[in-house]
Amino acid sequence: MARQHYALGLGLSDEHVALADAVAGFAEDTVTSELIRRDIDRGAEEKFPPFWSALTELDLFGLHVPEDRGGAGGGLLTLAVALEALGRFAAPGPFVPTVLASALLVADAGKSADELVPRLIDGTTTAAVALESSGIVEATWSGDAATVHGSWQAVLGAEHADVLLLPLRRNGEPVWIAVDADDATVTRQDSIDIVRGSARVEIAGLEVSSERVLSRLSLTRARSIAAVVLGAEAVGVLSWCVATASEYAKMRVQFGRPIGQFQGVKHKCAWMGIALEKARAVLWDAAVALDNGDENAGFAAAVAAVVVPDAAVQTAQDCIQVHGGIGFTWEHDAHLYYRRALALRSLLGSREQRTERVAAYALDGATRALEIELPPEADAIRSAVSAELAELAGLDEDELLVRLGDDGWVQPHLPRPFGRDASPLEQIVIGQELKAAGIDLPQLLMGSWAVGAIAGHGTEKQKAELVVPTLRGDVVWCQLFSEPGAGSDLASLTTRAVKVEGGWKVTGQKIWTTVAQFAEWAMLIARTDPAKPKHEGITYFVLDMATPGVTVRPLREMTGSALFNEVFLEDVFIPDENVVGAVDDGWKVARTTLAGERVALSQKMEAYATDADLLKFARGRQLGPVARHRLGELVAESQAVDLISVRVVLKQLSGADVSTTSSVGKLLAMGLGQQIAEFVVEQLGAAGAVAVPGEPSDKAMEQLLAGRATTIYGGTTEVQLNVIGERMLGLPRDAEPQGVA
Repeated sequence: MARQHYALGLGLSDEHVALADAVAGFAEDTVTSELIRRDIDRGAEEKFPPFWSALTELDLFGLHVPEDRGGAGGGLLTLAVALEALGRFAAPGPFVPTVLASALLVADAGKSADELVPRLIDGTTTAAVALESSGIVEATWSGDAATVHGSWQAVLGAEHADVLLLPLRRNGEPVWIAVDADDATVTRQDSIDIVRGSARVEIAGLEVSSERVLSRLSLTRARSIAAVVLGAEAVGVLSWCVATASEYAKMRVQFGRPIGQFQGVKHKCAWMGIALEKARAVLWDAAVALDNGDENAGFAAAVAAVVVPDAAVQTAQDCIQVHGGIGFTWEHDAHLYYRRALALRSLLGSREQRTERVAAYALDGATRALEIELPPEADAIRSAVSAELAELAGLDEDELLVRLGDDGWVQPHLPRPFGRDASPLEQIVIGQELKAAGIDLPQLLMGSWAVGAIAGHGTEKQKAELVVPTLRGDVVWCQLFSEPGAGSDLASLTTRAVKVEGGWKVTGQKIWTTVAQFAEWAMLIARTDPAKPKHEGITYFVLDMATPGVTVRPLREMTGSALFNEVFLEDVFIPDENVVGAVDDGWKVARTTLAGERVALSQKMEAYATDADLLKFARGRQLGPVARHRLGELVAESQAVDLISVRVVLKQLSGADVSTTSSVGKLLAMGLGQQIAEFVVEQLGAAGAVAVPGEPSDKAMEQLLAGRATTIYGGTTEVQLNVIGERMLGLPRDAEPQGVA
């Protein structure tokens, strides 16, 4: 199976992309299905698989190890990039437990690291690590030395390990020791992962010197490193499952169509792709936090431990489901990846334990500042921007709005003179400097989409008369796109524009039009040539809302408010000069607006429930274990949404296409707001159904009801899943109904 464009994506830098490609290329040639099956059929693992020496030649064992210890100095993120690529092949052998052991030894930086790390990174020595899930043994301590009696279960890779890192309990806290495997009894256990097994380790009366005690390795640090190392391999499992299921859905034909064309299958594959993007985002952040020594690295890693392992298991299950009966056979590799995902998840503890850690961090006030590390050239841009903004200090509000609009600060990505032709990097710096200067931009609402369409396709007269005052905050816009019979499928619109002398007569009905009752101008699409295919024969107009024949009727929503409206158009005359772009080519112009809308809506919206509302509600409140479990899940989901947005920006800085990732972000963000509101209302009990003094009843009920709209407007969840399935995974588009061009 050829490698897909989305197969590798954990690393973002050119160096990491090159590393991932190199490791994947190596694994494609050497870690074959035939090799894996050979060991399964023999019922025994080799200590060193045939490709072991090649791993050494590629210097993969020391990717994360500092240079002063003989490694490459790439840190955990670089190791994670390689592990994602290897994880796509369900590789046998002790590579993962060995690099996990060396990472823990490096973190401790004690005498054990001095002794063992050189042997681990040259490939001559293998290691295994017992984590908390294997058990923590009581020991008899004499100073910093210990006498050990006990056993550990399910130690990954222990059967062929030369060195074992095992947790003991000292003063109520876990501490790891490094022992030679020859000093322990190691017994292979039946493992759900039949490619790479685990074993029971027993020690009877072994005296461990202080030099073999990892005294400086904290429990939090050990958990965090394990979450990244094991999670990175799990991301590789996710990637394989997404690609394998999607490729099968393209070629498997049932009822005369590829099964990937059926929405049930397409949406399942899309959710798998979404899970992959989420897992990459949180794993990447955890690795970056650990490499940077961030004080909240434990929080970042705890989030990754909640999101990644369960996503791998669920996606492996879905991969089997998409394949149907063939996915349930021994001959298909799907069960090998399912087994690998289950084994990795078991090592990181129960989901209850993992979500509780995230909840505890969040309730204690842990946060993760989602800052973007900019390249050195940002400094020169910042100096210039700061100097220009300094000139605006002291202006009154009206003068400031004019200067902000005329100088291109409001929409800096637009071409001059309306914007600043700003690159993605310049846009980020401008946003940071505006915030630092305390300058608030005008809220254009739908106007931001209008100026993009007009600046890109309009006449000079339209730009001067409409774009300029809009950027100054002087014009309120609405969008006349959706119709009763054309919501997400906008190209099915029936509003007609008939050519008359000097312009067009428009008749039709629009619906779900935000702020139409206050708008002065509208973006309007109407069908001007009904004989053409549905995406053709559409023209884009700008409409003065004071024109005779325009009737606005507010639609009262379930909240009782009236943000949306119906707009009736009865023989409304629009002059030729108000056509934007070419006649019958309005779909091209409209897509400019729609693309902008989807990017904008991929961010969290303060009008709806956010993680800030969640934490304000939860802190200081007595939550039961079930509520704390759900709180941990929601906090982890919120972090994932934020991190996807950060990665979108970083990809934009490198010039990569981010359209699909933006759809992922929008879908997750809007669904998250609903989930947060539902959690709050549920926890309030009676106060979530009636206003109770001292409780946030009114706000909670309002956010719950209002939030139902978020997965509808701007492209419903179902439409977004189609977009992700088709554009990210390459699944076939839905079949057109018979008789539709």
